[in-house]
Amino acid sequence: MSRASDLAPRIREAALLEGDFVLSSGERSSFYVDKYLFSTDPALLRDVADALAAELPEGVERLAGVELGAVPLVVGVALATGLPYVIVRKSAKEYGSSAGRGIEGVLEPGERVALIEDVVTTGTQAVRAAKNLVEAGVEVAAIVAVLDRREEARDDLDGFPFRVLLRVEDLRVGNRD
Repeated sequence: MSRASDLAPRIREAALLEGDFVLSSGERSSFYVDKYLFSTDPALLRDVADALAAELPEGVERLAGVELGAVPLVVGVALATGLPYVIVRKSAKEYGSSAGRGIEGVLEPGERVALIEDVVTTGTQAVRAAKNLVEAGVEVAAIVAVLDRREEARDDLDGFPFRVLLRVEDLRVGNRD
């Protein structure tokens, strides 16, 4: 199992892009961490999933991941831990057997759930997913993310406990040697 500090240079090498980017928040940035570049590399994904699993709070009974970016991560953590998972949709599905559902998979009321996230820029998407889980009747024990891009490090996201493997300064942005 890789420690988070061992992951920083590997994630930087695999997924840190420098240039001019518009983030999901609408802000411009001189760098972008492409989550798909680290989550589609099997060896790196396995080590990231192991590190995320080590950050799970005690008593978590189920995992959750937001479509699409966090799905490989939540699957990896589920395989590492044996915990079942659900996928939280960004919007409810309008067709098929799960029409109208915003959460895919089995979710039992009262369960303690850890929400797995990839890159947190503002936290808006993670908080929205966590609130959807709470509305479904579960406790969100923590939001556990790979990378926190926020300027101010905090131990919560809008009142939800927050754990993170790496902060943006761990990637040594602008210093690639």
